[in-house]
Amino acid sequence: MNQRPKNGPPGSVRIIAGQLRGSKLPVPDRPGLRPSAERVRETLFNWLQPYLHGARVLDLFAGTGALGFEAASRGAGEVVLVERDPDLARSLREQATRLKVEQVKVLAEDALAWLARSPGPGFDLVFLDPPFAAGLWEPAAAALAPWLAPGALIYVECPRNVTPSLPSGWTLHREGHTRDVHFALHRVGD
Repeated sequence: MNQRPKNGPPGSVRIIAGQLRGSKLPVPDRPGLRPSAERVRETLFNWLQPYLHGARVLDLFAGTGALGFEAASRGAGEVVLVERDPDLARSLREQATRLKVEQVKVLAEDALAWLARSPGPGFDLVFLDPPFAAGLWEPAAAALAPWLAPGALIYVECPRNVTPSLPSGWTLHREGHTRDVHFALHRVGD
């Protein structure tokens, strides 16, 4: 992530690969907004590449949308971005329009309230990367079951010193870490 200069415009993150490669997404100055580091996203999407073409993707705590837009850039068929902050949701819609990605849908809603609704078609891939201070991994993971397609992949990012309790049906597929962050890809039903 580009750091925000003092009294300057917000920073940005760039899309790493695919049709939107090099496009920048704004990072507004918001408490708890912490886009996944480029190195982490690069590793994650190397893991995901065989699964992305035509996938139905949910970015549950979208923030800047870096994960969801990267998935769209690399061939996901549908990407749903859920973001409760109305200004961030508006920015996500503006970015989807600017980047001409019609498969991206933005919902300005609270993620847990949205998950409590009747589910639609299952998602093949879910990004579960809530604001770290909110501690929402467990309630969100528990509410995801009816929203998942068979064999779905769930990406979980958390502080390196946190081990969220995840549903018993999730099998660890791949994991990694940086100095500050632990990230893991889980599969349902394996």
